[in-house]
Order: sequence, then structure tokens, then C-alpha cells
Amino acid sequence: MPAGSTPADIAAEISPRLAKAAFAAVVDDRIVDLSHRLDTDARVRIVTSDSPEALPLYRHSTAHLMAAAVTHLFPGAQCGIGPATDEGFFYDFVVDRPFVPEDLDAIEKKMKELASQDLPYERQMWGRDEAKAFFSSQAEPLKVQLIEEKTEGQREVSCYTIKDRETFVDFCVGPHVPSTGRLKAFKLLNTSNAYWKGDARNQPMQRIYGTAFFSDKDLQAYLQRIEEAKKRDHRKIGRELGLFTFHPWAPGATFWLARGTTLYNTLADYMREVLFPAGYVELKTPLVFNKGLWETSGHWDHYRDNMFLIEGREGEQMGMKAMNCPGHMLVFAAETRSYRDLPLRFHEQTPLHRNEASGVLSGLTRVRQFAQDDAHCFVTEEQIGAEVEALLRLVQRVYGDFGLEFTAKLSTRPAEFLGEIATWDRAEAALKQALEAAGQAYAVNEGDGAFYGPKIDFDVTDAIGRQWQCATIQLDYQMPQRFDLKYVGADGAEHAPVVIHRAIFGSFERFIALMIEHYAGAFPLWLAPQQAIVLPIADRHLDHARSVRDQLQADGLRVEVDERQEKIGYKIREAQLQKIPYMLVVGDKEVEDRTVAVRSRIGGDQGARPVDGFLEAAVTEARLKGSAGTGGSYSF
Repeated sequence: MPAGSTPADIAAEISPRLAKAAFAAVVDDRIVDLSHRLDTDARVRIVTSDSPEALPLYRHSTAHLMAAAVTHLFPGAQCGIGPATDEGFFYDFVVDRPFVPEDLDAIEKKMKELASQDLPYERQMWGRDEAKAFFSSQAEPLKVQLIEEKTEGQREVSCYTIKDRETFVDFCVGPHVPSTGRLKAFKLLNTSNAYWKGDARNQPMQRIYGTAFFSDKDLQAYLQRIEEAKKRDHRKIGRELGLFTFHPWAPGATFWLARGTTLYNTLADYMREVLFPAGYVELKTPLVFNKGLWETSGHWDHYRDNMFLIEGREGEQMGMKAMNCPGHMLVFAAETRSYRDLPLRFHEQTPLHRNEASGVLSGLTRVRQFAQDDAHCFVTEEQIGAEVEALLRLVQRVYGDFGLEFTAKLSTRPAEFLGEIATWDRAEAALKQALEAAGQAYAVNEGDGAFYGPKIDFDVTDAIGRQWQCATIQLDYQMPQRFDLKYVGADGAEHAPVVIHRAIFGSFERFIALMIEHYAGAFPLWLAPQQAIVLPIADRHLDHARSVRDQLQADGLRVEVDERQEKIGYKIREAQLQKIPYMLVVGDKEVEDRTVAVRSRIGGDQGARPVDGFLEAAVTEARLKGSAGTGGSYSF
């Protein structure tokens, strides 16, 4: 190709079909517009809808289309930022009043009008001062601020235009699709309050969320999933099932109600049952530490804004515990350790506090007070592979018990890292070997490791196809050095251990939100806060109902009696709404035969069964956990 050719020219030279399908190009590992001029030799890959870069690019361009529509309809609107997200895109605006649903309809209509005109996204290079002057003249101070922050030292900045009767101009590094006509399937979803740069001290803004796909079929499938997600919203179901509540006097902190506390404790006890046979010991470390601990760990300099700070009576500066690892370092250092003590595995479930901005708090998924199934494994470098393999098998077992599908990704050395490259290479090799030994498929996420060590992250897929980042296994060579941790090796010399940070649930709060939405509140029998309810038809059946409850409770089942003077049909409907796995109806015949009439949440009427027979089958189903389906469906 001659100098000055563009990726669009290259795509056309290859085939007309490719030229029509092209969105952008990757030139020497940098994604660019199709209009980008090539003046030197380069490696060029054309980006189509099959390329991994395509959907974020497509959604970013749709966000700009939305901004153009907003500025057409609301001439005084100031534009903030409009990035693509995993689910779609958003754009933040300063407007005179909050957006209402009718506004979204009008904005989407205008977007479709602009798309139908097939207007080009034109990239223009402006002088930095020229760009600042232009946006200042347009009463866009936030754009001026972005240019000042993101282009310091540059002579020119990149701006994009969309021109119809009016010209929309946005400061943006790009790239974008060639023209608005390429944007076929998009939908505006909702609005929310926001703040400039996510800081409540900054300019209040209105955020519009939307999504976009390459085809209307994919868009409609996503919208159906959104509707299903609304039905499964853990905040709605948690309220209906009486699991938890919140109060403005304790923002971001959960009030666990009786059934929610049972669910929480069931998960906590389950994790202990899994971990103790694997050699873990449980700790309880303080909730408040002197700032000296956080200075040693590095959190005081890098995480202080996210911590709740406390001043002691003598002016001592303290911080509430935001993570368990520094406290576990102190426990390790409290005794002389030998290589014979390693691996040493500490587990803790005490509360943690993080000072999240009020604007990001959301049900159980983003809170200020939470607990983790947190653990730290202190190992020698030679033990890393075996310990990580054991952790991988632990993750496989736990997610199997919940019937959850999951994927793993290995994140390797980032551009900015601590330690020696040779150490990183050995650590990454040990993680790969452990993944392969455990038979765990994985993707490699190059350069996304923590600055202190490589890691393995796990994404869980729920019942409607959404992914939740849960488990993590992280190697850390740095914190043991910061705390000067030592163990005496077989050679009699002192050595620094390696720490493996790991969690499987992550936070209990977020994992419970996942469980609620995955099961739509219909928990499997072993996890259900109330596993069965005994329903007497009349008061004369109460004694038998209570004896059934007592017998089942004695064997560990969570059972209650509905003693209300209501019709049996009403009681059954109420139990169904509460998603209780089993309803045990008791009438004259059941009293006479010393049986219960079993109704399953899923299977309906199961017929009369001896109490002992139901008990044996229910205990077996609970023991099977993930292999028993969604609960309430055991074959008697």
C-alpha cells in the first residue's frame, strides 16, 4: 500500500465485504479509526464485530451519539464523560433539572434520527490552547478541565465531531466507528444522580445509562435478561423474604433480620466446615488499629481516603479495619516460626469497614460494613504450587456445592511492579502449573496482576448469564517484607515467607446478593433459611404439628409451624410466596396415621409420608447440596 493509506483503504483492497464490516483497526497494537493515515510500515488488523475490541468501541460511539442528541435537545447541557462499560455505556451531564422517562424517549428518538443520517465521526487535531478556548466559549468547563489534566505537555488534542444541522464536538482520544449509520441496536435504560469524577464534593450531574449491540436480536435478549434481573433483584426479594433491611442512620450497613441471619450463619458455618479439615485455623483480630499498622502495610498512604478514621482520647490516630491481612501479619510475627509450621493458614470472618462514597452504595453489593471468608496462607516459595493447587480444588468444591459455573483468569506482571522479574517469572510459572494440575481451564490476563504479585481471579456465572467476580488467589512477596516476617528454614537461616491472599465467597454480603439473584430467592434445601413449614388444617391438629416440628428440629432441620387460624389454601400460598422448600400439611388422617402430607415447592403434592421417611429424605437432600438441584424437589 502507498504511504498515506488508511485502514479503510486496506480493508477495501482485501475485499468489499471486509470494508463493509470494518469498524476500526489495530495498528501496531494501538486501536485507531479507519481514517488513520499510515505513513510508515506497520502491522494492521481490521476490527470487525468478531474482534474483542469491537463492542466497547461500538458502545463508546453510541455514548457519543447520545451526547449529541442530548445537546441538541437540551442546549444548555454540559458534557462530562461517556465511557463504555461491561453492560453498555453511560454519559454524565450537567442539566437544569433531572432527566425524566419522557426525556429518555425523546433522546433515543433523536439518536435514531442522527443514526439514520449516517453522519461521519470526524477526528480533528486541534491545538491544545485552541481546544481549551473553544470549550470555554461553549460553557463546557468540565471539558476544559479534562484537557488540562489529560493532555499536559501535548501541543495538540483529539476532538471528534458529528455534524448535521448543528455540530456536536467532544474532546476524546477515540477511536470511533466511521459513521452514525453503523449504530443499529441501542436502548436507553435509566438515569441516576452522579458527581463529577465520582466525588460527592464535586459538581452534581445526571447520568444516563444505555446499552448497544450489533444486532437487534442480541439487544432484545439483553433487555429480556434485564427484566428477569429486576424480578431477581436481591433488594426486592430480600425485603419480601424478610432477610435484611437498611436504615439511613447506618448507611451502607446491613440489618440482618432473623431469616437473613440464619442464611448468613449457614454460609459462615459451611465455610468453616470446608476449611477446618483443610488445615485452617480461625482468628479474630481487632477492629481498630493504630495508624502505625496501616503505615507499615502501606494502606495509610494509598488507602486512607477509603478508611474510617478515629481519634483516640490521647490524640492517637486510629483506623477501622478495612482488610484482615495486616492483622494476620502481626499474628504470624507474634511467635517464632519454623519451616515445619508452614503452610500456616489463617481464616477470619470479622467485620470490615470501608468508607465508600454514598453515591455508590447499592443493596448488599456495595456496602460500608461487611465480612469476608478471608484467609492468608503463609508458605515457602517451594510450597506455592502445591498450596495454590489445593486452593483451586477448594474453589471447585465450594462452587460445585452451590451449583455455580465459573471461569478462571491468570493475571500476570503489570507494567509497574515490585520485586525482581525472576521472582515474578517463578511465581507465574507456579500458578500455571497449579492450574494445569487441578485441571482448571483459564485465560491469561496479561499485565493485570497486582503490583505485589500475580493472581488468579474467578468469575461466577449466575442463572441468567451474568458474571460476578468472586474468588481470588493472590501471591504477595511484599507485605511479609514490610512486616519483616521470618521463619527459620531447614538450613537454620531466616527466610521471608510468601503470603497467599485468598477468598472464595469474597464478601458474605455480596455473595448472598449473588445467591438471592441466582436462585431468585428459592434457595436449595441446605441453604434455605426455613427448610420446611408444618401447616395444621385446624387447631385440633396443632399438637401433632408441633411434635413433627420438634422431631425435625432435633435432627437439625429448620422448621416452623404456621399456627394462624387461616384456611389451609391461604397458608400454602403464603409458604409458596416465602419460597419454603417443603410444606407439611397435617389433618385428621395425618394425626391418625402419624404422617405428614408433603408438598414440594417445585413438585407440588408428594402424598402422605411417615415423618421418619420425610426426615431421612430431607437430610439426604440437604447433605447432597449442589447435586440436589434447586431444592424442594427430592424424590421420596
